[in-house]
Amino acid sequence: MTLKLDQISQIVGGQMHLHALDMVLVPNAVTVLLGATQAGKTSLMRLMAGLDQPTTGRVWVDGQDITGVPVRDRNVAMVYQQFINYPSMTVYDNIASPLRLSNDKDFDAKVQALAKRLRIDPFLKRLPAELSGGQQQRVALARALAKRAPFMFLDEPLVNLDYKLREELREDLTQLFEAGEGTVVYATTEPSEALLLGGHTAVLKEGRVLQYGPTLEVFRQPQSLDVARAFSDPPINVLNAHKQAAGWMLDNVRPILLPQIDASHGRVQLGVRASALRTEQRDGDVGLVGRVQLAEISGTDTFVHLDCAGLDLVMQKTGVHVFDIGSSLAVYVHPQDAYVFDAGGALLSAPAHLHQGGR
Repeated sequence: MTLKLDQISQIVGGQMHLHALDMVLVPNAVTVLLGATQAGKTSLMRLMAGLDQPTTGRVWVDGQDITGVPVRDRNVAMVYQQFINYPSMTVYDNIASPLRLSNDKDFDAKVQALAKRLRIDPFLKRLPAELSGGQQQRVALARALAKRAPFMFLDEPLVNLDYKLREELREDLTQLFEAGEGTVVYATTEPSEALLLGGHTAVLKEGRVLQYGPTLEVFRQPQSLDVARAFSDPPINVLNAHKQAAGWMLDNVRPILLPQIDASHGRVQLGVRASALRTEQRDGDVGLVGRVQLAEISGTDTFVHLDCAGLDLVMQKTGVHVFDIGSSLAVYVHPQDAYVFDAGGALLSAPAHLHQGGR
């Protein structure tokens, strides 16, 4: 089934929550709504699901106008940030509830299969309150999947879990969604979740959809600096450069050779992802020297924050490393690893190696 949004907008209390937008969800695939808090992700999802009505525009499913149809009359499944389960019902009965409502005679086998896939089969006789947070969220996911609705909406379902549980459930969700048995809409603030889930991604900012397309394409070819910022964690480094007779010059730093760019652009902005910075120099690299402000270890990576002549940079270095706070550190980047945006933030060029499936 195909869900289409036609010039929908939403104004609440005189405030614009969503600017007028058009969007057609790719059927039987995952669409990730990616953006910072209050970017409009939840507002957009609630309009898609029928929990709210748009101020203007229409919502269509397979050519039928369903704009005024309430959520209770739509065949959708939802999973929220909180673990919403029936507290007085066992895990088994929670998962079985939508199957019983639909008079599914094979509900027992399906409950057992879903519980096994989500690794909660040992807890089927327990009440939700007897489970951990991650287990409770798995119950909510199993119940939503049991409904086998053509549309499934997940509003930051992992945000309240600890790091380890988030990682486990992300992997579970990726495997579950690969079956392509329905259209999934998944809201998150985390670029890593969008990349892990794959499918398609819509990047939102301040109630606008900035870009929508295959996830890797949006990541590798952000149409604007705003998209690149939303789709980078840690934040993408931004360096300003200006045109001189001898070539391009990084503001207050040093000359740099850039890809062929229209000379009419007197100023550009370079987007350098943290993973593109390194401490080892290679042929053609540009070096920048800064002072270490912070070095933090996350998982198997070390994130180094630098002050480079008043410019804040972040380098992501694989492995666990120690850097002394306040020490001087040279970092290097190859110009071919930089995104180039015009002064207004529109993409002029992306790293060429990304077209061949590089990093």
